[in-house]
Amino acid sequence: MPLTLTLHAAIAEIPAAEWDSCAGPDNPFVSHALLSALEDSKSASAQTGWLPQHAVLRDEAGAIVAVAPMYAKSHSYGEYVFDHGWAHALERAGGHYYPKLQVAVPFSPVPGPRLLRHPASRIPLGTLADALQQACRELKLSSVHVAFCSEPEWQALGAAGWLQRLGMQFHWDNKGYAQFDDFLGALASRKRKVLKRERRDANAAGLTFHALSGADITERHWDAFFRFYVATVDRKWGSAYLTRAFFSMLSERLGDEVVLMLAEHDGKPVAGALNLAGGDTLYGRNWGCRGEWPFLHFELCYYRAIDWAIAHGLRRVEAGAQGHHKIQRGYLPQPTYSAHWIAHPGLRRAVASFLEDERPGIQAEMAALAAQSPFRKDGDDPA
Repeated sequence: MPLTLTLHAAIAEIPAAEWDSCAGPDNPFVSHALLSALEDSKSASAQTGWLPQHAVLRDEAGAIVAVAPMYAKSHSYGEYVFDHGWAHALERAGGHYYPKLQVAVPFSPVPGPRLLRHPASRIPLGTLADALQQACRELKLSSVHVAFCSEPEWQALGAAGWLQRLGMQFHWDNKGYAQFDDFLGALASRKRKVLKRERRDANAAGLTFHALSGADITERHWDAFFRFYVATVDRKWGSAYLTRAFFSMLSERLGDEVVLMLAEHDGKPVAGALNLAGGDTLYGRNWGCRGEWPFLHFELCYYRAIDWAIAHGLRRVEAGAQGHHKIQRGYLPQPTYSAHWIAHPGLRRAVASFLEDERPGIQAEMAALAAQSPFRKDGDDPA
């Protein structure tokens, strides 16, 4: 069946209903609403180094059968799959690594589908991968990268000859808990006492907590949250990728899928944690705080997220990148996946060798960290 690939310099060029028919309803990060909010707010743009080049695959009748959120990148920031060393190696050899093509959700280390096929389509994942590879060649770019893809996509891309990379995050799984105390009861006694003390101290600090979603989130809340976000970025010497307008657009376009955990003192917001709710997962994204409050980060980002997920029957909380401290709070290591097609044969061989060495190290680290699980083991005292 003849297929045609087109690249689009704005998500607005693709009808929302047609994009979302491929993206599906379960992961808000690949929705037309979120991607358009990133572009319309100038958060993801040519000026910030994220030039949209969204891929659309059509059949001979012109119907969209697959899409992919893709960007031409002039740097590697905001991706969370680090390839700066690859870029430096190619440039030292006289080549040009940038621009490259990045299939990803900007600024969001959130696992999920990236090669989005219409449910009625029987297009193999490898066909879309081949089309992206061909686009890279025709544009004379260095490489195509698919970041934080699903495991089936990762396997299919590996079978198509792409280089496979493993990463790691920390996720909390709902084992059918009816309330937070059920989760606490699954922990070893010593770990349970630590969590109860942290929650007690956080809730004894004179703060009021709110879990807001949809129309309950006002511009006043977003003004405060943006201040927290920028202050956190400044403390960590990072870049404030997201503009103030993005948060308002996100709230307007995703509605009840946006969940803002807020802490107030004397009626004034002092901290906030932004989450998005998917089909079975609560995704933790950005957090920020002003002032020093005992265990507030753990309470707002981890424990309140667990509370919300249990109350809404979700299976999982994904708390974002990094943070071994999450293990003792019930968030255990899980693999993340990315795949890479590199045009330059020498760089490709070098990266393939590097990844072959890296993967066993990631797997060994995950196993070692999983052994630190706070959950009770058979024979442990449940008291």
